[in-house]
Amino acid sequence: MLKLTDDGAKITLQGQPNNADNGMFWFGSALLIGAVAVAMAMSLLSERLAIGALALLIVGSFIFNKKRQQHKKAMSGMISSGTLWVRADELVHDNLGKREHIHLTDDDRVVLIGDGLQIVDSSEARKYHITGFESAQEAKVTKAILEGQALTKRHVNIKMSSD
Repeated sequence: MLKLTDDGAKITLQGQPNNADNGMFWFGSALLIGAVAVAMAMSLLSERLAIGALALLIVGSFIFNKKRQQHKKAMSGMISSGTLWVRADELVHDNLGKREHIHLTDDDRVVLIGDGLQIVDSSEARKYHITGFESAQEAKVTKAILEGQALTKRHVNIKMSSD
């Protein structure tokens, strides 16, 4: 939902939160079960087998940590839910009480991609990908505000309601 403010707009994104950690949850659960199995192996099996089980647990923990870091890096810059406060050259993303201030530099470009926006730097590397807009029109308005354009009738459709 789009609400115009004195210096920009407030946009409520309709997308799902970026908590798609389902695979990471199951991998972490398997690692926990493995830790319990290693503890049992240490009390029931010979020393060599127990040390081998412990080594497997350590390798599994290392792999889990690497995958978690890669997942976190891949998800950074993805915005699909929460509230966006948009002003010229600035965004504030409020998601579940956590606020992130995003300032656009002179080299950054805002690109419309379907019903979403991408903010890219001068080397065309993606910095942010914003989805969850109610319509493509909201994405266009956001792009116009970020680029410092004045809003005109073609950007905004005002609907009157009798609340």
